[in-house]
Amino acid sequence: MSKQENSKSHQWRFFRSGGFDQVLIENVDDLRHLGELDQKLWSVLACPTSGLEFDSRTLQLLDSDGDGSIRAPEVIAAADWLCAVLKTPEVLFRTGDGLPLDAIDGEHPEGAKLLATARKVLAYMGKPEADAIEVADFAEPSRIFEPGHANGDGIVPVEFALNDAQAALISLIIEHFGAADDRSGQPGVDLDKVSAFFAAVQDAVAWHDQAAASADTVLTLGEGTADAAAVFDAVREKIEDFFTRCRLAAFDGRAADALNPADEAYAALTLQALATDTEGVAALPLAQVRAGRALPLENGLNPAWQARIATLRAAVVKPILGERSELSFAEWQDIAARFDAYRAWLAARPETPVAALAAGQLRELLAGTAQAELTALIERDLAAETAAAQVDALERLVRYKRDFVTLLRNFVTLSDFYGAGEKAIFQAGTLYLDQRSCELCLRVPDMARHAALAPLSGTYLVYCQCVRQGEAPMTIVAAMTGGEADEMMVPGRNGVFYDRQGRDWHASVVQVVEAPISVRQAFWSPYKRVARMIGEQIQKFASSRDKAVEDKAAARVADAGAKAEAPAPAATPAFDIAKFAGIFAAIGLALGALGTALAAVVTGFLSLPVWQMPLVIVGIMLLISGPSMLMAWLKLRQRNLGPLLDANGWAVNTRARINIPFGGALTGVAKLPAGASRAVAADPYAEKETPWGTWLFLLAVVITALVLWRQGVYDSFFTQPDAEAPVAEESAAEPAPDAPAAPPAAGE
Repeated sequence: MSKQENSKSHQWRFFRSGGFDQVLIENVDDLRHLGELDQKLWSVLACPTSGLEFDSRTLQLLDSDGDGSIRAPEVIAAADWLCAVLKTPEVLFRTGDGLPLDAIDGEHPEGAKLLATARKVLAYMGKPEADAIEVADFAEPSRIFEPGHANGDGIVPVEFALNDAQAALISLIIEHFGAADDRSGQPGVDLDKVSAFFAAVQDAVAWHDQAAASADTVLTLGEGTADAAAVFDAVREKIEDFFTRCRLAAFDGRAADALNPADEAYAALTLQALATDTEGVAALPLAQVRAGRALPLENGLNPAWQARIATLRAAVVKPILGERSELSFAEWQDIAARFDAYRAWLAARPETPVAALAAGQLRELLAGTAQAELTALIERDLAAETAAAQVDALERLVRYKRDFVTLLRNFVTLSDFYGAGEKAIFQAGTLYLDQRSCELCLRVPDMARHAALAPLSGTYLVYCQCVRQGEAPMTIVAAMTGGEADEMMVPGRNGVFYDRQGRDWHASVVQVVEAPISVRQAFWSPYKRVARMIGEQIQKFASSRDKAVEDKAAARVADAGAKAEAPAPAATPAFDIAKFAGIFAAIGLALGALGTALAAVVTGFLSLPVWQMPLVIVGIMLLISGPSMLMAWLKLRQRNLGPLLDANGWAVNTRARINIPFGGALTGVAKLPAGASRAVAADPYAEKETPWGTWLFLLAVVITALVLWRQGVYDSFFTQPDAEAPVAEESAAEPAPDAPAAPPAAGE
């Protein structure tokens, strides 16, 4: 049967939430046919293996290619494998950590191996009679993989060695090349470290062979050459100085006196308390300088150098040249050449830690079969890889039993996020800030990348840096989907973040991405903007006036002295009332125009029928707030979870909307509990009420009365009725008599 036919034969059930259809994964049949479900209907196609409130070890086991991302084919492969090795896959939908052993299919080839491995692991844990295995049984690998047994990882600790010599060799390799961690938790070595160690031993032996091939020139004194070289180096510079002075004296006899200490140098020394370690004494030549003179080794030496020359004579000169009382320049050159060859050989020493080992020990390691035996031991451990792989497979099975269905509810479908029960695996915790709680909080591994993509979600976002003592800092982003945002979020504001383990973190706002939060906020936003603008203009005006007053006062103080010395000013001109009368007239005209306009508006409003007046008020308010509310409503309908997750490495496959009701559920605002009451009737620190409301009401009453008076509404109350009014009305009703014809013109 083809895949399409299988898909058609299985009846999928869907539910609608978040504005899109989501498949229900509710039984084993759905799990068996998961690979047949059209991936266009999956909510998510990929998710990262880090930054989630999900077991990281389970995610690593699911990530078969180790690229740090879980994809749909890996989820399908895990579902198929579970249905194959489990006799009763229904256990996947049951709560609890343990996997019953009778749920494993013992008749399936791989299932039989897993069942046998489960019994062994339980025996290692001291629970041979247990009928279920749990994730906690794998928490201590050292109890499953004992260091003295093969475990298939290719790493052998000291405890796995066959004899003491092999154990000493493993310890030597760990000492010089470091350790690899065995599955038992003990340090050990693998093939790479063994190969590197013996390659270094080979290089060190070759280096020692170079010295042995030229022992007369390189290792003149055998194993004592190093100590002799140290003695030689201690006096080399001073002896070179002596022979150079003698050669200069041979070159020119006049230089001999100058190359020996002058009388003044000795005179200066007489003023000091002299000793062999006195600085001035040590600076004198090693012996008296004469042309072609040999270096005396016994008498006639500088007291400060006499002990070191005696050591040189015993440790270097005598073993190489025999007994000598003096050392010629040619003999000195021969000794120096020998030690130069030794220094050159030391400089060629391999850059490896084993070069410091004795040559005999190194040759012994190469001559025997130590390397072959240790390699065979590692290969023996690797041969047990099958058993170790079965333990890994069993751990995968137990972890999948606990976590796999939870992953499906956050991958194939987003039922955890849109449901009222468990939180989704991408929800990091709850942020409390500005009298509200935000449930949609995500970890942010890369804030710059996230902040570039997340605004496409159309959601009001607050980025916070969270710190907790003893924990690494982390960055989160919280979606504000309820309440209002006026003067709410600015960088530097602080709150408290509770992670999924209930631990509290100090949260500090570092960035805000603004977007509409509610239609109610959008209704009042035009008025608040106008009020804010008026307040800012008033502040600017008051500030400018205050500055002007300060400047004027400073100018007057500065001019006070000058005015005191200046001649008397001319008489002040008399007050020109005509000039100011025009100003007052202009002000009166402006106020009159404003009053007339206001009266016209009020008159027109009051001339309307009573039932139309509320409609006019509502219409005016809609005219002001309507565009803002409409834009906010459209944007709130477009809020989308996808960009928030995509910015963290997810591949969301649908438009997961956060509509207005659901957004209200994701952000809680502060309100008094049901049935709560205030203990104090009035706030003792409440601000005093201002009479502005009363004055405005009285002003409105006065303006209304004036408008009614101008319309003549009060005339009927103040005018007396006219008694002849009916007669006048009758006479007015009669038609007027025809007017007499005009007289004819003259001449007719």
